[in-house]
Amino acid sequence: MSPMGRIMGRTSALVLLALGLLVILGANAHLLYVATTSQPDCVGHVRLGDAPAAPATFSAAKSACAAR
Repeated sequence: MSPMGRIMGRTSALVLLALGLLVILGANAHLLYVATTSQPDCVGHVRLGDAPAAPATFSAAKSACAAR
C-alpha cells in the first residue's frame, strides 16, 4: 500500500471513530435531558393501608401523587 493510501485509510478510520463517539455522546446527552426534565404521570395503585382489590395489584412505597 502506498503512503498516501495509508494516510487516507487512517484519516477515514479516525473520522468514523469521531463520528461514532459524537453519536454516543449525543444519545447520552439526550437521555440525560429527558430524564431530568420529564415528569411521568401518576399510575393508578392501591394506597398504603388499603386492602388490595386483586392479588395482582401493587402499592407504592411512597406515593408522589395527590390523594383523590
